[in-house]
Amino acid sequence: MAEDNQKAGSDFLDQSEIDKLLQQGALSGGAKKTLILTDGRAVSADRPVKVQPYDFRNPAFLSEAELRRLRLVHEDFSRYLGARLALFLRMEIGLKLTKFTTVNYAKFTESLPSPTHICLFKAEPLTGVGILDFSPRLALTLADRLLGGRGNAVKVERYLTEIEVALMDDIVHLILEEWCHQWKAEQELNAVIVGHENGGKFLQTSPRDAVMVAMSMEVTFGDCTEQIQLGVPYYTIEPVMRKMQARRQKDATVATTATVQAKRATWQDSYDSITMPVRAQWDGFHISLREITNLRVGDVLEMPSDQIRQTNILLNGQPKFVGTVGLESDHVAVQLTAKLGANQQPLLTSASHGRKNP
Repeated sequence: MAEDNQKAGSDFLDQSEIDKLLQQGALSGGAKKTLILTDGRAVSADRPVKVQPYDFRNPAFLSEAELRRLRLVHEDFSRYLGARLALFLRMEIGLKLTKFTTVNYAKFTESLPSPTHICLFKAEPLTGVGILDFSPRLALTLADRLLGGRGNAVKVERYLTEIEVALMDDIVHLILEEWCHQWKAEQELNAVIVGHENGGKFLQTSPRDAVMVAMSMEVTFGDCTEQIQLGVPYYTIEPVMRKMQARRQKDATVATTATVQAKRATWQDSYDSITMPVRAQWDGFHISLREITNLRVGDVLEMPSDQIRQTNILLNGQPKFVGTVGLESDHVAVQLTAKLGANQQPLLTSASHGRKNP
């Protein structure tokens, strides 16, 4: 029995053994350390690795590029929505995007105030239910304006009546219509209101750990300044985001191809009837003006022996080729032997010259 107790006790470390292990670890602090990468490979800790902080309580579900793209879409949404609401309410209204982030569903619903006015909606044919939250003071002020009021801020906060909810649905339809319009380039969406709530505590429209794309807009309407919050599950807009990304890549590819084709010379049918002067010439030698005045009919000018292999071919006055002069049947012909580059000068013969009288 004593041996069994001793064996069982050997499976655990007492405090002295733990202290000894900690001390050994401290003494071996100068030993070579390793770093475990995300793919499981162990490398030296001296290797330069880019380390980024990660907040497990508020994780970043999307990349910076995706968040930036989504933020731009919703900035346009808030700007266009402000103009539409001003026309609808016949009164100036200001909207400003104050917050845009990703958060899990449980945290988003916990942040909703109580009491509040919540509209649940679907963007058909996408899956998932979105949440549009109004401050009660703002909702009551907007409802008062729709009933012919001056738009003065309502001081009380209470639940909305059925009539006020029906009035707010007109504004909600306008907001959701503008939000769906921002995705029109990728897919036609039709927003439908599926329900109303006055608190977010018992909402169960998405799993608690679902990623929500959440935005807050500060609304200034008369002397009332309150918040509107919009939360959409990422799995709802993910298909549209994929289409947006594919379209951007296609546009970038088309733009690159167009640039390459613009730089590359291509033949057009309209070029067929264009005529261009072609001239073959030699670069001979230099003589003085006195020698030119002394030239007579029958004089012979000596040319270098390799001159016929250094004939420059000019297209519209510009040297483009080098060739060799010869005879083809009863015609004088030039065989092209080289092409001159854009910055390449035509071949020049030596400066030797001469004149010989017969």
